[in-house]
Parts: sequence; C-alpha cells; structure tokens
Amino acid sequence: MLECSNGHYLGKETESWLIKALPLKSLLTQRLILPPSHTSNDNKQGKAETVMKHYVNNNAVNPVDIKRKFPNLVIAPDLQRGDTISRSARFDILSEELIAISLLSGLGWNIIVVIKNKQFVFDIQVGVNRVATQRINPPVICSPEYNSLESMSYTESFLNYKNMAYVAGQGEGIERRVITLGDNTAGYDRYELFVDARDVEETMQQDGVDEEGNETAEDVPRLVEDIVKDLTDRGEEKLSEHVQEIYMEGQILTKSQFKYEKDWDLGDITTEQYKEWGITINARITEVKEIYEVSGKRIEVAFDNDKPTFISLLKRELKQLKKDLK
Repeated sequence: MLECSNGHYLGKETESWLIKALPLKSLLTQRLILPPSHTSNDNKQGKAETVMKHYVNNNAVNPVDIKRKFPNLVIAPDLQRGDTISRSARFDILSEELIAISLLSGLGWNIIVVIKNKQFVFDIQVGVNRVATQRINPPVICSPEYNSLESMSYTESFLNYKNMAYVAGQGEGIERRVITLGDNTAGYDRYELFVDARDVEETMQQDGVDEEGNETAEDVPRLVEDIVKDLTDRGEEKLSEHVQEIYMEGQILTKSQFKYEKDWDLGDITTEQYKEWGITINARITEVKEIYEVSGKRIEVAFDNDKPTFISLLKRELKQLKKDLK
C-alpha cells in the first residue's frame, strides 16, 4: 500500500504499484528553441558548456516572452568547458538539443535544487575518470569477479554502422556545397552515409547604420572555413549515431565495495569487465535507475548508450525529417 501525506493509504495489500518519477531536468522538455526575430535559426558557436547555457538562458531563464520563463530557474556561471562547437537550432526541443551536445562533447547537464536560495540551478556536469588504467582517481571496475556487478547484458551490432559521410550544404545540383568525412576508408570496410545539411547557412545578418542614423541589416557571405566547420560538426554528429553499436546494461550489487554517489556517480567513466566473455571496456555511466521494492533497493545502470527503442528511433527519424523540411 502507498501512504499519502494526509495519512490515508491507497491500494490494497494484494496490489502492486509501479511509480516512476521524472528528474527535475525533464522541465526542459517543455520548451522549444525559438530563433531570434531577425534570423531563421538560433546559431551559436563556442565551448560546449557556453552553447548549452546559451540555449537554456534564451528559452527557459531569460526568454523574450516572459510567459516562457521558469520561475526560480537560474544558470550557474559559465566555466567554458568542453570543445568548441557550432550549433544551429530552430523549434527543436530544448532537452533534446542539450542531449545531442552532450553526446558530442561528453559533458553532462542537470538541474539541482538549492534549498537555501530557493532556486533550481542548471549546470554542466563532468564525469570523473575512474577506469582501471588511470592513476589519479580510485578506479571502479564493474565486474562479477570483483563482486560489484550482479548481472550484465551485452549487445554488439553492425546493422546501423556507417563510417564515411557525404555532407551536403546549401546550393543546387553541381553548385551544392558537399564535404566528405572518413574518406580514407575503402572497399568492404567503407560504409557510406548521406547527410542533408541544407539548413547550414551560407550567409549571416550584419547589423549597421545608414547615413541617416537608421539601423540596417543585410545578409553578407560567411567565411568558407566557418561553413565547412558547421558541415563537419553536422556530419560528425550523424556519424556518431551510426557507430558500431555496443550496449551494456548491468545491475550493481547493493552491497558492492563501490558505493553509488560516493565511489562512482552518473557520468563517470568506469571499467566494465566480464572475463568469461573476454570483455573489458571503459565506458561512461549514462543512466542510473534506483528501484525500490518490498525486497529492498536495487540499482540498474546503462553504459555509454542504452538500447534504442522503437520510439527513440522514430524520434530520430522525425527530427531529421523536420530539418529536411525547413
């Protein structure tokens, strides 16, 4: 039975209830990335952390339309972590864009509660390297042999694998700008992918003032190297969705020598080992499920990527279709 705050109970002793709670960060599924009024897309280049905080600020913390603001949501100072990236978004779901940037950069993100200040704080999280071969942090090895892993599932697939991409930008016919990535592969080892990136702009709006002192705006050509950088980023993002698919899931022993949130946490990179299968992999912990049952608490984790569901694959295709129609 489930006890409510008013002291009443729901359900019967013979009933089983499944209760799932969403993390606070799921708030950002409620916002789209709206482009500025003077341009078709919200384009942002900078460190991965800077870009993520830019989109959150413009669409959830300090949006033009005050009705889109989440009360008490603030952004932690920008430490400019991660590699330099270039992103272009238009009516994309804010949380999905942040996830895409996380996959590219290896940076995580979260919203935490600061009770003292009565605030929800958006910030970037950097996982700790705890693999067996490093000597800076105490290593964490998830393995039945180390009594730290009760069970493990492992899936390896090449069904969706691509390692070379033709990335096409704007233009028509033979005039269309096309770059290639991974062109050093050949023969049976070459798996080709076409990436439609026609939304990568060839021009940008430049503000100015005319002779009478009036503000003006005109489209001017972008630097070729900037365009190529954007096309390269888009191609690498798509190739990252088609790498050799390795999915690992496991159930961490509750009484393991490695304690959750003390010895390891979400986002950390650990070593996964199953000697009977001949598997030793260093992978990031990308999902943690805390499950509370009558028999006690158990923790399930996913390493690097969880297995795609039909819904997640459908969302990926619909997102690409939306970009193609823009």
